[in-house]
Amino acid sequence: MSAPQILIVDDEPNIVMSLEFLMRKSGYQVGIARNGTEALEAIDHTAYDVILLDIMMPDVDGYHVCQHVKSRPDRQHTKVIFLSAKSKEADIQRGYDVGADLYIPKPFSTRQLMEKVKALVAAPASG
Repeated sequence: MSAPQILIVDDEPNIVMSLEFLMRKSGYQVGIARNGTEALEAIDHTAYDVILLDIMMPDVDGYHVCQHVKSRPDRQHTKVIFLSAKSKEADIQRGYDVGADLYIPKPFSTRQLMEKVKALVAAPASG
């Protein structure tokens, strides 16, 4: 079995670098998108197991990216984790409404995040 594929989508370089390091260290294959447009292209080319997705980005927001993933029949197994500074109840609810599997407000514990990613990767695909 090949290593799980993780896509990191964030416009904040420090977050991307630290998450990429953590994911690679844990044996995952990592893709990076620095905005929503890059994310949509990456998703169309690769079936990721988990997408770590920021919401507030300069072009296409994370909600739209998540809807795109969840609307594709061939991406139904892809798990989406929102990592966002938007921590109001309404923002979180909207995240789940568009199909997020998990919503983690920033700042977050990287150790907790790794546990969640491992759990989602290990979870049987629903559908």
